Amino acid sequence: MKIEKRTTEFVPEEERHGNVRNLFSIWFSSNMQITTLVTGALAIEFGLNLFWSIVAIIIGNLVGAVFMASHSAQGPKLGIPQMIQSRAQFGVIGAVIPLIIVILMYIGFFAGSSVLGAQAISSAFSLPLNWGIILLSTITCAITLFGHDFIHRMERYFAIIFAIVFVFVTVEVFRLQLPSGSWDPTHFELAPFLLTISIVATWQLTYAPYVADYSRYLPSDTPPSKTFGYTYAGTVVGTVWMMTLGVILTAAIPKFLDNSSAGLVKLLGPQFAIVMYMVIILGVVGVNVLNLYGAFMSVTTTLETFTQIRATSKARFWLVFSTAIVGTFLAVWGHGNFLENFENLILLLSYFMVPWTAINLIDYYLLRHGEYSIQDIFDLNGQYGKFNWIAIMSYLIAVIVEIPFVNTTIFVGPIAKALNGTDLAWIVGLIIPSILYYYPMKKKINLSFYNQVPEEEKSFLEFRE
Repeated sequence: MKIEKRTTEFVPEEERHGNVRNLFSIWFSSNMQITTLVTGALAIEFGLNLFWSIVAIIIGNLVGAVFMASHSAQGPKLGIPQMIQSRAQFGVIGAVIPLIIVILMYIGFFAGSSVLGAQAISSAFSLPLNWGIILLSTITCAITLFGHDFIHRMERYFAIIFAIVFVFVTVEVFRLQLPSGSWDPTHFELAPFLLTISIVATWQLTYAPYVADYSRYLPSDTPPSKTFGYTYAGTVVGTVWMMTLGVILTAAIPKFLDNSSAGLVKLLGPQFAIVMYMVIILGVVGVNVLNLYGAFMSVTTTLETFTQIRATSKARFWLVFSTAIVGTFLAVWGHGNFLENFENLILLLSYFMVPWTAINLIDYYLLRHGEYSIQDIFDLNGQYGKFNWIAIMSYLIAVIVEIPFVNTTIFVGPIAKALNGTDLAWIVGLIIPSILYYYPMKKKINLSFYNQVPEEEKSFLEFRE
């Protein structure tokens, strides 16, 4: 298997390859892992019963995956990574603002998943937790260096293994004794219900900044409906499955989240313990490769804005290795308060990433209809400019407006307090930037088009208006 040659640059048609059906495998397998399970389990921690936890999980995934898969559909059309395409909305330098948030997100998820995977390694092989984190990071780093094609192939095999093993796990989970009232639909609390939907939808939205990275090598004539459909189906099926297991296990087993890996292994008995541990470890490797690859791509995009960095094998190694070091340090430093740190991370990211996704999708689907100048995306002096203040201000205003609606352990906004803790920030984060960006940007695009029209045709256009 060859190391990937390309990073942020455009993939020419003669290098396009792959089958759109593979998108199901990569997004199914990346969600069939312990971090997804723990995220779903937060619904029980918030106070929901089993019935309303599963309802919130289904709604959150069905809604959030629409945005995530809509980003995936951009890959074959544009042939470039998702975050570098943000230059068309924010400007070549302005795109660094969401890029920094995205880099922090990837590293945070890398660290969080590493802790859970290291718990499995520690339990299976009696290895200290910190050494388990380092071992996982080393394996992940080695795989990430090979890049796109190797990741796709690995995830296809993982998808088959995970599906088989978790069928058996699911059978055992549904045999567990549950507390009374677990399936009672009359025990409903609005605030934790909406908070769970927010976290679950955000889980899908956090894939948005790199989802197109794995569809960009597909032929440009790949139907967007198929790119969307296979991505959507893979991520929804995998996530709903694992999050549902998470809420049932947390409801049925006291203190399950203290060591979720060990708790999951006990279900299949000691004779299958090593198999379950290996599946958990492989699941963490699978998703952390995506996190590290996405961080590497985003760091490269950011550095490329200000330097003449070249995507050599040596540069690739040092960028991947350096990013892995940072993520590993955070995992070692923060594993003592893992659950609280992880919950805060997901909520914090939603407040920053939701406005970005709204701006990107509005621009792609409603304003430019997928038509971009790839050359200008890489040009500081191109048509997209260094800064697009319409996008930047829409983004910053949206983040500020979200603050009164947020509900975290660190801070609860006044509107969230008035609504008994209900977190509506992600909905606000979708609506506000959509309005602030769409109308002035549409006027700017129309004006730019008008200025490019020959003088003899302008009178005709004015007459038509």
